[in-house]
Amino acid sequence: MFKKKGPAPRGLNVIIVGCGKVGTTIVQQLIKEGHTITIIDKDASSIAELTNLYDLMGIVGNGASYSVQMEAGIQDADLLIAVTASDELNLLCCTIAKRVGNCAAIARVRNPDYSQEISYLRDRLGLAMIINPELEAAREAARILCLPSALEVNSFAHGQAEMIKFKIPEGNILEGMTISHLGQHVTNAVLICAVERGGEVHIPSGSFQLAKDDVISFVCPRRMSRAFLEAIRIQANRVNNTMIIGGGKSAFYLARQLLHMGISVKIIEINRARCKELSTLLPKAIIINGDGTDEELLKEEGIAYAESVVALTGIDEENIVLTLHARHVSKAKVITKINRITFKSVISQLDLGSVIYPRFITSEAIIAYVRAKTNSTSSNIETLYHMFDSRAEAIEFRIGQKSAVTDVPLKNLPLRKSLLVSFINRNGKIIIPRGDDCIKVGDTVMIVTTHEGLMDIRDILR
Repeated sequence: MFKKKGPAPRGLNVIIVGCGKVGTTIVQQLIKEGHTITIIDKDASSIAELTNLYDLMGIVGNGASYSVQMEAGIQDADLLIAVTASDELNLLCCTIAKRVGNCAAIARVRNPDYSQEISYLRDRLGLAMIINPELEAAREAARILCLPSALEVNSFAHGQAEMIKFKIPEGNILEGMTISHLGQHVTNAVLICAVERGGEVHIPSGSFQLAKDDVISFVCPRRMSRAFLEAIRIQANRVNNTMIIGGGKSAFYLARQLLHMGISVKIIEINRARCKELSTLLPKAIIINGDGTDEELLKEEGIAYAESVVALTGIDEENIVLTLHARHVSKAKVITKINRITFKSVISQLDLGSVIYPRFITSEAIIAYVRAKTNSTSSNIETLYHMFDSRAEAIEFRIGQKSAVTDVPLKNLPLRKSLLVSFINRNGKIIIPRGDDCIKVGDTVMIVTTHEGLMDIRDILR
């Protein structure tokens, strides 16, 4: 056992089984938010690395072992998170934790064989959450391909609202326009809630003036997003075809969604056995057995004429090169999957278009749950999304009871600086708020802010 001592912590007592990319990301965020962490992994070097970096306890062993969980303090734990490479081991870890301790449990489950059974497994095993990062990454990619001018498309309010990120091109009507002018003269159905300019993220006021090359994020009711993009003369038609390079789990999930939407799909995969498997699973897709990094093969398969190219190989460097190549030889919408987070500053300068980080998707869902469990008095966190390389957060709170923020016009609330109430969801209706609007019990409310670690809706007040 490795152990590091420090000052008495606050927050939840959390056990994390699995110290891979996702486990490490979760550790980094939960440590920052003040929780007590115990990690379990069979690899002693992974445990040693994290215990040297952070104030936590590490145990080398099998996370599904009763004795190992007891050593980790499962009886006093508030939450166990299982993110090993094995779905079955993750489910077993959670099942044992639920039997031995009185804690909540979260499992990562990635196998497509279980994708149709997630709700059943979660309910029958009594788990707080089962998350499939590849499936969620595919859903994010599908949303982007429906609005190819967007860099990112994120869903809130159970799909009723969207946050869309795009770059203002030169000569666009938004160039030189203030936020208030947009609301008064173009549309009041959207709200620009964050702007990145020159490496800095701004939560804009009404007087903020937009400029070319600004990367903006706006929220609106889902049915209004396409109409707004068309109104500002940004292409909003979905793609008709896509070329997916790499035939792993994410590719399968994405292809299945796109084919269901009527978008034609071509997958290039180097493994012959996997190609046969995909041909059976996706009979309407074109499956090509070949090396997706072969320039001649890509040319033969029509990359120059593809409307979209999605790089989903298991190697980040290959995905980056493939995306840069696609941008060079075609006008395709490109999406890149990146598994590691190192060199993010370099990656962000490469102009890769839309970049998807599956492990961020996983960690954000888990952190949202942890924050909600930490403070569930007046509000719960429904959705959490890190924006602009974690320099801002979008947090959707469910308002459970009256507090200092309810039934008071927004213009009269002493809101913190660099914070915006972006929408109110009231019984499924998305309200873009004005000064006279009030937050009410039963609403969900999305906050966009550069402040870190908001736990409760009351944290928006100065």
